[in-house]
Amino acid sequence: MSAAAVEHPCDGEPETLLETANRLMEQLPGHRVEIIGGLVTVAPPPDGPHAKALTTLMVPFLSAGLHGEESNVLQGIGLWLPSGPEDYVIPDLAIVDADFDEHLIENNCYDPACFRLVLEVTSGNYQTDLRHKVAAYAQAKIPVYVIVDRKHGRVHVLTDPLPAGYDRHEVYAPGQKAPLPTSIGAELSLDVDEIVRAGSPKR
Repeated sequence: MSAAAVEHPCDGEPETLLETANRLMEQLPGHRVEIIGGLVTVAPPPDGPHAKALTTLMVPFLSAGLHGEESNVLQGIGLWLPSGPEDYVIPDLAIVDADFDEHLIENNCYDPACFRLVLEVTSGNYQTDLRHKVAAYAQAKIPVYVIVDRKHGRVHVLTDPLPAGYDRHEVYAPGQKAPLPTSIGAELSLDVDEIVRAGSPKR
């Protein structure tokens, strides 16, 4: 994939990171632009199996009643990070308090305090999800971080955030169920085999 040309403003004033990120989003429709640790990152549009895995994941959350009066299950909602003055991410999927719209901070991003769970389905940039975002979400005190690692066919469940990472990190393989903490608002386990199969490209 060829990168789009980057045009810089001509008024002599350097762009802020947010201005750069928003400009890139306009120039690269469908791409996910985030600022993590003061660095602008750009991820290409997800492939079909990525989208299928996300839809498969939504089913148990919806069936458990997590999209209702107390909480909402949302894709692509912005999360403002405390790691930098302009840091933000856009997780693939999140469970948020139902009053999340009262916690808007800036740039269509919301206070991490209203997030109960964030979930990422890995793409080619899987190291971002498995490393950089672990620290970012932990620092934001997101209680539960779930990673669907499509490269290795596993599901990671991280809980108990600490300043530099998560205290608990459980890894589940196909054939196992991945239980989630009841703090998300319901009792449920994810079927790892079903999720991994949904996210695997056809050979």
